[in-house]
Amino acid sequence: MDLGISGKTALVFGGSRGMGRACALQLAREGVAVTIAARNPQTLEQAAAEISRETGIGVGWVSADLTLDTGREAALAACPHPDILINNADGPMPGDFRNWSHDDWIAALDSMMLGPIDMIRRVVDGMIERRFGRIVNIVSRSVKAPHAELGLSNGARAGLIGFVSGLARQTVRHNVTINNLLPGAFATDAQARHIRGMLEDTGKTFEQLWDERGRASPAGRYGQPEELGALCAYVCSAQASYMTAQNILLDGGGYPGTY
Repeated sequence: MDLGISGKTALVFGGSRGMGRACALQLAREGVAVTIAARNPQTLEQAAAEISRETGIGVGWVSADLTLDTGREAALAACPHPDILINNADGPMPGDFRNWSHDDWIAALDSMMLGPIDMIRRVVDGMIERRFGRIVNIVSRSVKAPHAELGLSNGARAGLIGFVSGLARQTVRHNVTINNLLPGAFATDAQARHIRGMLEDTGKTFEQLWDERGRASPAGRYGQPEELGALCAYVCSAQASYMTAQNILLDGGGYPGTY
């Protein structure tokens, strides 16, 4: 299928590794001019070079922290008028809410709610003027099936989804859609970091928890980043113009509900 986005521009946060990189790769395969943004220049430069070699599309990169105003400005200086915005940020380590300070909550909100909302604010009017825009927030299944140890993520990501739900219904008539992808357990560095944060409470080894978590899915395995990347590319496509304000699960059937 020709997704109809060749020649568009995309700004992908967290695009140097994991699910963000998979989104950047798939968009580049579709002929999109991609700029990836993250904090580490070394991993960014390497990812941009590898994606460029694989796709034949030159991929730009910028060292930019989504949580900081200066980081968001730097990202837009590198990609001033994105047709596609992918908001993607790692969640904090698991923990007990009794131990989280006010600063912990503010950091979570800056990363997973306020930073993404400010990026949307900065790009959405330009998308409306050009009559094309696709905004995709990579969130988490935990907003539908919360885990107690992920309270910082549950709260901040749910706030982003709540905000988007109203805005997306205002922009869709201008061919600007806003949707959220809700991945479950994926084989990424972020998943490994999550599991390491749980080791002390379980008394198990990393290998034991990693294996158990993968096998616990009805699919019997972890999701692969490229699976989410392919879904993201479709959500950004011309054909997806009637889909907005949706929270799309990709979790191997892990969520137990009907709705």
